[in-house]
Amino acid sequence: MRGYCDDIERATLANEDFRRVLYTGKNLQLVLMTLPPGCDIGEEVHEDRDQFLRIEEGEGVILIDGAENRVADDFAVIVPAGARHNVIAGDRPLKLYTIYGPPEHKDQVVHKDKAQAEADHANDEWDGETTE
Repeated sequence: MRGYCDDIERATLANEDFRRVLYTGKNLQLVLMTLPPGCDIGEEVHEDRDQFLRIEEGEGVILIDGAENRVADDFAVIVPAGARHNVIAGDRPLKLYTIYGPPEHKDQVVHKDKAQAEADHANDEWDGETTE
């Protein structure tokens, strides 16, 4: 097994896709996200998985069970399993990477924008397949 090893800051800043799954292991998944200005991911709850988010560029708000957390470059956020949350970009693109434990999405899935992600929502749930 090779695992994943790369310059995550470079990869995150270069990403233009709403969602891009980079690596899926049995227990963790690495995903890049870019939210256009004013865009949000949509309120959601992951009952059985924790989520770590690292903001590389931009400003915004991450809501966790109603608590408003203002975020900017270099912020890290952990959303515990079962917490209702939303990520909202400010007035410029919000570029981040997120780690799900266990994985959330099918391996290697790419959604160019939020509309595509929403349309594919019923089909992109992790199916147990890993990157390697």
